[in-house]
Amino acid sequence: MMAAIKVGNLAPVFTLLDQDGNKVSLKEFRGKKNVLLYFYPKAMTPGCTVQACGLRDSSSALKKLDTVVLGVSPDPVARLKKFAERDNLDFTLLSDEDHAIAEKFGVWGLKKFMGREFMGILRTSFLIDREGRIAAIMDKVKTKTHHDDVLELIRAIP
Repeated sequence: MMAAIKVGNLAPVFTLLDQDGNKVSLKEFRGKKNVLLYFYPKAMTPGCTVQACGLRDSSSALKKLDTVVLGVSPDPVARLKKFAERDNLDFTLLSDEDHAIAEKFGVWGLKKFMGREFMGILRTSFLIDREGRIAAIMDKVKTKTHHDDVLELIRAIP
């Protein structure tokens, strides 16, 4: 499914609303920060909470590596706000309700869960360098170690 986007490509630009209803654009980080753009299926579910809390707990290490975290899910803004408040998340959560951005990044696809098939977010992370290029794609994300895997990848960026 990951046809369009490859390491070395410029990341597709987008603007989405964050958990506070503010517009956040990928462009605003270009030339300034690395971006961890991570797509997750649903706010406040067990796996997504473990993943988000791991990133929260790694925030000082991520800051030292000049990396900003953007979490994207199809949840509405109000649910993202609840998620951020409930778990003291100190990074930006973005609402992609029509999954247009997930589709742009090739992470909206067929999933199987408990014997049924449905369309949803394929848990994937993109590391985007300061120039706005895809530095790494993590499509086999382990929620428990995601933050450590991310830190390792960022440290490997020249």
